[in-house]
Amino acid sequence: MGESGRVPVGIVGASGYGGVQLVRLLQDHPNLELVYLGGESSAGKPFSDLYPHLGHRVGLTIEPINPDVIGDRCEVVFLSLPNGLACDMAPLLLEKGCKVLDLSADYRFSNLEVYEAWYGRERTDQSVASTAVYGLPELYRDRIVEAQLVGCPGCYPTASLLGISPLLKQGLVIPETAVIDAKSGTSGGGRQAKTNLLLAEADQSLGAYNVARHRHTPEIEQVCSDLAGHEVLVQFTPHLVPMVRGILATIYATLRDPGLVRDDLITIYQAFYRSSPWVRILPSGTYPQTKWALGTNLCYIGIEVDPRTARVIVMSAIDNLMKGQAGQAIQCLNLMMGWEETLGLPRLSFYP
Repeated sequence: MGESGRVPVGIVGASGYGGVQLVRLLQDHPNLELVYLGGESSAGKPFSDLYPHLGHRVGLTIEPINPDVIGDRCEVVFLSLPNGLACDMAPLLLEKGCKVLDLSADYRFSNLEVYEAWYGRERTDQSVASTAVYGLPELYRDRIVEAQLVGCPGCYPTASLLGISPLLKQGLVIPETAVIDAKSGTSGGGRQAKTNLLLAEADQSLGAYNVARHRHTPEIEQVCSDLAGHEVLVQFTPHLVPMVRGILATIYATLRDPGLVRDDLITIYQAFYRSSPWVRILPSGTYPQTKWALGTNLCYIGIEVDPRTARVIVMSAIDNLMKGQAGQAIQCLNLMMGWEETLGLPRLSFYP
């Protein structure tokens, strides 16, 4: 514990959108104290230079990334770095006794060959990676409680998996018929210059990208296969929409029992998520909107059945930077520390 009696926390990669969400969330968490911000290109800059609106609350300066300094000062470290960097740093921090939550893809895969194939980086840390727990509390809560290293899920997988998990776990659909059509706001591309994220490019436009080759596909398939008990391949297509925050994933699959109706599935979903305070199953005929989840750690799920085609349609909405990133990381940490998983996280959006 720090001098304040709260747990000292560090964030490496504090300049990006994931980092600033964490900084903001930590201001309202009663049991955590932010004591370290680390970065490379931003080292030496006051955090308020990057995000002036937080200057009256956050007086820290971004420091060079030094695992020895981090380990001496922090009990918990969030790694909010580009893919391929956390795997060099996490083993050093774990050796120093830190709890590590990685927001990149480095520790999301049980099979590092899959990671190497999709992310193009050779890995030699299988022994460390094998201890990592996939940070989706609604599925792996019991394992997260015991973890020292958590690989926090991507935003698309979070929305998609929360929508499809009950169908696969209960064997309600034919897995190979699953199609996931997902749409994300531009903040999912990070805080960096990219032509397709420019206002002039993204505004008044809607388009798919990385069709049949998005890096979140194997992550979704890994968990789907775990739920179904055999290998599952899904068709996943992401789209960029002209809004800042939010993801809506629409999932289609063929029912094994064409006699199932919407209310049956709503009851099944309510039971599946009965112990999950961040998942809201909507009533019959109500479909989620991303704005409802804005700035919260909530996931809203709506369900429909098309009796003509014997397909179920599940719609899942989250804030990609919260439940899809930083909020979920805090939720995981709450579980790791033995606290209520809702602690310090916003529960209701401001509307409209």
